[in-house]
Amino acid sequence: MRTLHHHPLSPFSRKVRVALAEKRLEFTAEMVKPWERQEEFLMLNPAGEVPVLVEEDGLVVAHHLAICEYLEDAYPDSSLLGRDVAVRAEVRRLSAWFDVKFGAEVTDNLVGEKLYKRLSGQGQPYPQAIRAGHANIHYHLDYIAWLSERRTWLAGDDFSLADIAAAAQLSTIDYMGDVPWDEHPEAKSWYARVKSRPAFRSLLADNVPGVVPPKHYADLDF
Repeated sequence: MRTLHHHPLSPFSRKVRVALAEKRLEFTAEMVKPWERQEEFLMLNPAGEVPVLVEEDGLVVAHHLAICEYLEDAYPDSSLLGRDVAVRAEVRRLSAWFDVKFGAEVTDNLVGEKLYKRLSGQGQPYPQAIRAGHANIHYHLDYIAWLSERRTWLAGDDFSLADIAAAAQLSTIDYMGDVPWDEHPEAKSWYARVKSRPAFRSLLADNVPGVVPPKHYADLDF
């Protein structure tokens, strides 16, 4: 059986989980605490980062970007990048926006400070970083709203890796109850459509010991 080594509140793990589900590829999920740097996991990925995909034939693919590109090449049906070259460029641009820019400006400052520091024993949250994350998220939600008002999905007519990358980041923050949905109804409407997709259901069922999500987290009509 194909195995994905992941952490449930890693946005990049979530991104790959949804991509696998959208392509209807079955897999077993093995949770990893990357901060523990276990030798067995480091043998799969010396960087010590999740996610890592291990195929049935033993092929190891590490890092979310490499995994998503591999899935597109190995399983081209139900493409998440699109068929048109211009669309593929836009999907990659927006995926990078949420993977890198949103991740650094919002997710690292909220989930990283409030949750990962506690789980990994790295000390107390940095209040200024948390304030920055709360301030920055409005800019990104406005951008999602702008895109969704002009397109069916973020990168164009079809659901794509751009939507998955954005929703993966937001879902980790939503698990913490830190997304101001009521102030951004257009972004909320887009996210509700993503939440309703069958491929997203496993994320909504996540339950991290000691961290209880808000009641609306798994509600499709939140």
